[in-house]
Amino acid sequence: MGLVRERFFAHYLGNGMAAAVFKAALRIPNFLQNLFGEGVLSGSFIPVYAGLLGKGDTKEADRVAGAVFGLLALATSVMVALGMLATPLFVDTIAPGFEGEARSMAIQLVRILFPGTGMLVLSAWCLGVLNSHRKFLLSYLAPVVWNLAIITTLVVAGLRGLPEERLVVVLSYGVVAGCLLQFAVQVPSVMRVLGGFRPTLSTASESVRQVLRSFGTVVIGRGVVQVSAYVDTSYASLIADRALSTLTYAQTIYLIPVSLFGMSISAAELPEMSRTAGAGEEVATKLRTRIEAGARRIAFFVVPSAAALLFIGDVVAGGLLQTGRFTAADTRYLWYLLMGSAVGLVASALGRLYASAFYALKDTRTPLRFAVVRVSLGAAAAWFLALRLPGLVGLPEHLGAVFLTVTSGMVAWFESQMLRRALMGQIGHVGVPRALLLKLWGAGLAAGLTGLGIKLALARALGTMPGVEAEWGGSLLAPPHLHPIILFLAVVLPFGAVYFGVTGALGIPEARAVFQRILRRRAAR
Repeated sequence: MGLVRERFFAHYLGNGMAAAVFKAALRIPNFLQNLFGEGVLSGSFIPVYAGLLGKGDTKEADRVAGAVFGLLALATSVMVALGMLATPLFVDTIAPGFEGEARSMAIQLVRILFPGTGMLVLSAWCLGVLNSHRKFLLSYLAPVVWNLAIITTLVVAGLRGLPEERLVVVLSYGVVAGCLLQFAVQVPSVMRVLGGFRPTLSTASESVRQVLRSFGTVVIGRGVVQVSAYVDTSYASLIADRALSTLTYAQTIYLIPVSLFGMSISAAELPEMSRTAGAGEEVATKLRTRIEAGARRIAFFVVPSAAALLFIGDVVAGGLLQTGRFTAADTRYLWYLLMGSAVGLVASALGRLYASAFYALKDTRTPLRFAVVRVSLGAAAAWFLALRLPGLVGLPEHLGAVFLTVTSGMVAWFESQMLRRALMGQIGHVGVPRALLLKLWGAGLAAGLTGLGIKLALARALGTMPGVEAEWGGSLLAPPHLHPIILFLAVVLPFGAVYFGVTGALGIPEARAVFQRILRRRAAR
């Protein structure tokens, strides 16, 4: 649904100044959600709360849930108020390239958006409660309501023909309404699973204090990670308005496989790993089994996603976003950034699983240490590669944004490997077997070359040989006479068929599981 939202956004706002300002404005208050939201609660609240449920101590679990809600609501209210007061400072820090009208618009939008992100923090508390009770569907469907509110606002305001500058203001109010709805739809289910919910500000319980001790460390870790995101935003605003909005589009597409496979598997495994009981080698064995199974599933689905971004990223971007004011030239530029994103896609997804394992072990300091190193390395490398290297080698300045995604990918591999090695020191060998990775990348390469070949064959068949259409700008790009969605289906479907066919032929268990699930569903019909 986030992808559908971005398609509507691209249709009505494209890649211009208003789009860039809105993307930057939305990112600034999002630091509140990212500091206190799902990631932090996953690392501090869920391990303690799910552990109490696993022991059958529901009374203490309810006490922890009430205290965390009360403290979270208080902290969020204070942060929203401070954020709205300090908005000009945030805008100047995060988007120093904005001046004049762009800066004024950004300040206005941020002040509208801040209260909504506070509601998203409370929505993340609902998610933590429901996940710990093994109820995943509603908490992950709730953002659909948020997306629908934004899409509805775009369509209604867009059909009225509002100018872009006015449209983004109306859209900001739609975002806030969506935040409120996302929280509200989860409340009834949360009240049903909680035995005796009573919000408090008490820290008398040792379990509550344990959450707070972990909370502080994880908040710092998430804050460090957010610095990385804001550094990218700041650098992109200095490169070009187009670079900033395109970077956000690229991150949306990049996060699809990370969310579908990396975050979903990690979120499902965290409560189960937190419930693991026993001592010594018994716990280590249970954790290794769950981590290895999760890592194999993540790799099986994310490796072909990386191959798709690398080989046919223009087809993917065009099919998903090319409409209205988002042109073929925007698709081409977006593909360049997606190539860079492909570098660290697998590492980002696996890193979330390894970090969840540390949280289940109630070790929040190890992920923090590696996050600090990753962000420091990434910021320094991105400064040189994105802002200085293009000028030194004679590349257009706007291609500096490509190096932002490449740098993020490289440091993601560093962090993932450091987390894995530290985890191995505690529970033994974990990760994806090297032989399996080689098979998966081989299948991904075969699928990628197939997709690329089909794309070029269509260009030849339609009489639009690569290089003829200047708008598409190069020999690796797609035939412009096909509708982007038709081209997407013509290329992506064979790509997927080849990947699943090759992995099935190689006897990879995850491929067989997919085929068996499909056959069972067909038989059930």
